[in-house]
Amino acid sequence: MADGTTERVLRLLGLLQERRTWTGPELASELGVTDRCVRRDVMRLRDLGYPVNASQGVGGGYQLGAGTALPPLLLDADEAIATTVSLLLAAGGTVTGAADATLRTLAKLDQVLPPRLRAEVRAIVDTTATLDGGAGATVDGGDLMRLARATRDRVRVRFAYAGGDGRRTERDVEPSGLVATGRRWYLLAWDTARDDWRTFRLDRLTDLAVTTWTAGRPAHPDPAAYVQRTVTTAPYRHHARVRLALPPDEARGLFTPGTAVVEPDPEPGWCQVVAGADDLEWLALRFAEVDAAVEVLEPDALRTAAARVAERLRAMAG
Repeated sequence: MADGTTERVLRLLGLLQERRTWTGPELASELGVTDRCVRRDVMRLRDLGYPVNASQGVGGGYQLGAGTALPPLLLDADEAIATTVSLLLAAGGTVTGAADATLRTLAKLDQVLPPRLRAEVRAIVDTTATLDGGAGATVDGGDLMRLARATRDRVRVRFAYAGGDGRRTERDVEPSGLVATGRRWYLLAWDTARDDWRTFRLDRLTDLAVTTWTAGRPAHPDPAAYVQRTVTTAPYRHHARVRLALPPDEARGLFTPGTAVVEPDPEPGWCQVVAGADDLEWLALRFAEVDAAVEVLEPDALRTAAARVAERLRAMAG
């Protein structure tokens, strides 16, 4: 193909990768050519082995079908940089084997980028370090994919689960959603034996088996909100609720999703924060860091803990 035609066909391939379906006139407008030229370029892609499907009628158009091999991705500058940053973050992630796969992907990306863009991407790689987030346990990538498919297909799964006390139990659940928070993955599922919703840490889950039983769970709560509330309070000895003289959106920027839940308050300009901790003095210090008025709603022991901390701080300052 001539250079101009090659460039146009590659642009067409990139458009087909951007969204599911394009009409002929839409592609012609994007490429600045006629509908007939679009049809010829589609045929060229098919000759090269790309499965471009065409359908007629309302909602019809051209779409890139699934093939036997992954077609090359065409990335613009912003997309290449976003992909690089995402891969760097994945290198310190929580899925087993992700670090090695990330390095291989970055190497492939470096090989195919044009010189100018390669220099920009290499600058990001060479000047960025990822910190291991601590003792967060990794999860098996295969289990993660199977749970995602089971959630999508609405079928039951079975697995062995180790609770916080180390006791192992067999669970038969209907998965509803996966949630990643901090360095952990959680599954929200309907526990058929307990007839209630439960959250499970994926790193404590073993011997996963996907069944063919169709899930009959009730309407599920929002997975992210449910898991956030669970991990914020359930693991801790003490639970607290305070009022802050801050709008909810502003307060949410002060707490990570795994440490607190921010809720609206009836009074404008205020919000309520629910948090958990094993040490109430630590919780008092955490709320004292907020540059706004704080009113303790519960428990009363949090006020006592705040008074003890205040005495020690006063002595230190004096």
